[in-house]
Amino acid sequence: MVRLPLTPADVERGARLGALLRRARGARSMLEIALAAEISPETLRKIESGRVATPAFPTIAAVAAVLDLSLDAVWAEISQPEPARTSRQRMAS
Repeated sequence: MVRLPLTPADVERGARLGALLRRARGARSMLEIALAAEISPETLRKIESGRVATPAFPTIAAVAAVLDLSLDAVWAEISQPEPARTSRQRMAS
């Protein structure tokens, strides 16, 4: 099976997913959440860091359930594009 390269939008969406999961996890440990979701802590670490930008749906569903996030809320947050930056903001980065 050939895996297509990720688009910049895929990478951005993966970063937003990771940030959402980190915020929802709060002070709870990565190990606690991963074990409850029945995934490896390394998988959760990769998703939260954006290294896995397109995790499998069952993985997202399991983590969202443990964090008490609805899949609708997850999709609504990660599918929103970042606000457009002005050329001055891009030059400052």
